[in-house]
Amino acid sequence: MTWTESSERGRIMEAASHCLATGERRGVSVTDILAASGLSTRAFYRHFRSKDSLLLAMFRRDYERVLAELRDAAATACPRRALANWVEGMLRVATEAREGRRVMLLGSPDLASARGFTAEAARAATAHQAALAEILRRGRDDGSFPLTDPEPDAKAIRAALQETFTELLSGASTMSADDAAAEVTRFALRALGAVPQPAS
Repeated sequence: MTWTESSERGRIMEAASHCLATGERRGVSVTDILAASGLSTRAFYRHFRSKDSLLLAMFRRDYERVLAELRDAAATACPRRALANWVEGMLRVATEAREGRRVMLLGSPDLASARGFTAEAARAATAHQAALAEILRRGRDDGSFPLTDPEPDAKAIRAALQETFTELLSGASTMSADDAAAEVTRFALRALGAVPQPAS
């Protein structure tokens, strides 16, 4: 891909993000995106087969970026702290998206109806779950999480985290991201058999 092609692709994705952020959930068309980007129809189809393929590429970019951020946050020697950092980081993303400080596709009717979204969302969930399971294995090995069965426990924690994430993103929850993270973390630590830390 040449620099010009890369720049075009970036402009199209940036324009789509802008349209989705300002579209008031009415749906966004390729025409809207092209108008915002200032590029031609030919330029669009040089990079994306359809609006759906654009949305899936943007979703993939978003979840890979978030996953990298969460892995960085969890890169600590203490599994307990790594888990707490992961939960806090994930729920902070929901709050930032709801408040407009981070543009995300989640919740967009365009994305939900995009062909291939179910499979792409499943891949994102699998990657998220595998990273959580690795944290739990570390906790099992050093005794932090004595009751854990990493794979099924990671699945349960991810489900609880996803539910809370959705509630924060939609505004259905009245809790702050910090309070919600503390609640999910307490649930997870109890299930994993983590020994309560003494009050400081």
